[in-house]
Amino acid sequence: MVIKFGIIGCGRIAHRFVQGLREVPDAELVACWSRRAETVDSFVEQYGGKACKSAEELLLSDIDVVYIATLPDSHSLYSILAMNSGKHVLCEKPAAINLSILENVLDVAREKGLLFMEGMKPPFFPLYTKLKEYLLTDPIGPAGYVRAGSSVADISRDHPNFSYDLIGGSIMQIGIYEAFLAIDWLGATKKVQALGRFGDTGIDMFSIFQTEHEGGYAQLYSGFDLHGKGDALICGTLGNVTIHKNWWNPSRATINYLDGRTVELDEPFTAGGLNYEIAHFCELIRQHKSESDIISHDMSRQMIAMLDEAREQVGLKYKGE
Repeated sequence: MVIKFGIIGCGRIAHRFVQGLREVPDAELVACWSRRAETVDSFVEQYGGKACKSAEELLLSDIDVVYIATLPDSHSLYSILAMNSGKHVLCEKPAAINLSILENVLDVAREKGLLFMEGMKPPFFPLYTKLKEYLLTDPIGPAGYVRAGSSVADISRDHPNFSYDLIGGSIMQIGIYEAFLAIDWLGATKKVQALGRFGDTGIDMFSIFQTEHEGGYAQLYSGFDLHGKGDALICGTLGNVTIHKNWWNPSRATINYLDGRTVELDEPFTAGGLNYEIAHFCELIRQHKSESDIISHDMSRQMIAMLDEAREQVGLKYKGE
């Protein structure tokens, strides 16, 4: 069964997506549309597929899946539109501006019986899966602390990350990765404490948030004007794991045990890494699943709920909230 993809949004992440899609067997690009017509034409010229003149035309195409690659301001809009047209949806993160809007998206997925998954790539990388498998037989004990973050100081100031109207800000654009890591290793969030510093465009330029979880504590940061390290530390009772930079595109990890042993894991990735997430999504379709067991609907709820609380505490609200 060949899974046929349509793409809404032809920006940076869509280019990386198609590079990954090309590496996935029995999956192909069929149609594309973007709010900017000129980007659609150049995108199709580079990667193939049909250039559509509207979202409606794309949704009438012979496709099974819509990959939502627009900016976060329209993720929920196009997800709902696609599912109401009978298409499965793989949506870039964050899948919605807040938990209330995400619930609207998930309600439609449930009503239509369609697969909806938020795009969160790290857990599908070979290194991450190998690490989880390795720790089953040589554990570090229950994880009780996670420290992670990213601050990227060389982004051009015309980047959408700096746009208030397009749901920019370091918490939404970067912090969602850290939210995933903390929840994945420590469980559900119980408490959030956050601080943030704003820039002249009305978004948070640098934020820190400490979180308490069922399994322990996390210290997380995200930013656009400091040069952060980009690694992650996971501590257990018997040892700790360092996922080396950039931890969200993981390829190398070091496990240090209490007994003095050190284990190095090295698992390079190919095609930019989105191919693993796409392959997982395609397999879910073939298995007639309505959600992923890795990036489940509940995981998406927990991630955006953490960010909602962090934004509340730093004072960042978007229009209409």
